[in-house]
Amino acid sequence: MSRRCELTGKAVMSGNNVSHANRKTRRRFLPNLCQVTLISDALGRQVSLRISAHALRSVEHNGGLDTFILKARKTDLSTRALKLRTDIEKAKAAVPAAA
Repeated sequence: MSRRCELTGKAVMSGNNVSHANRKTRRRFLPNLCQVTLISDALGRQVSLRISAHALRSVEHNGGLDTFILKARKTDLSTRALKLRTDIEKAKAAVPAAA
């Protein structure tokens, strides 16, 4: 399992540890990933995703999983999130036709 957020694409970064003597050694900056279960209103089911804490706050700020995924760039989303996006788009398109 890669260390990459499924919604924002945030991944591992690299940099330097700098000592007091100004020696530089390589280090990794890991994203704060959380395994969360979010509810999709359009699909009416729960979805389990591995996302960063920043993405979780962004999802809540944007009004839920459905609106966040529909606004997100396709290049940032994982393959699971892209499939979820197409499912949400199909569900939203089917709702006005039924009403």
